[in-house]
Amino acid sequence: MKDFAAIDFETANGERTSVCSVGVVVVRGGTVTHRIYRLIHPCPDYYSYWNTRIHGLTQQDTAAAPDFPAVWADIAPLIEGLPLVAHNSPFDEGCLKAVFACYRMAYPGYTFHCTCRASRRTFGKSLPDHRLPTVALRCGYDLGRHHHALADAEACAQIALAIL
Repeated sequence: MKDFAAIDFETANGERTSVCSVGVVVVRGGTVTHRIYRLIHPCPDYYSYWNTRIHGLTQQDTAAAPDFPAVWADIAPLIEGLPLVAHNSPFDEGCLKAVFACYRMAYPGYTFHCTCRASRRTFGKSLPDHRLPTVALRCGYDLGRHHHALADAEACAQIALAIL
């Protein structure tokens, strides 16, 4: 796979609609052409202790951020026609579908590929686990800021280039 967009969402709370940041890495012809990181005003607008503990974002970080439709209006043209790749894609795909529904936006039917599933097929039991940092390192990428949406999307892109 040489043309795709790797995507990662972080959420403010347990609701899939509560996306508070997104990282997107666009790859065309096997080369990264765009890196996008945006904060998003979440819906519903509250942060759980556990989510903040994972990614470090708080309500103060996103209080003045645009809502999802405004952010997606900037991203959509850059990923048009590309398959989306995510590590544990059911989570990110679920977030994307949920937030589209939350804002009553027509979902364009994005195709998702999962680097976690691909890692299980490719590396099997040769890895201690198939978490993003472990798989990224096996593919030659040292993920220093796990749970930062852009860092995770960059790691996912490198994994996809290596094994998809």
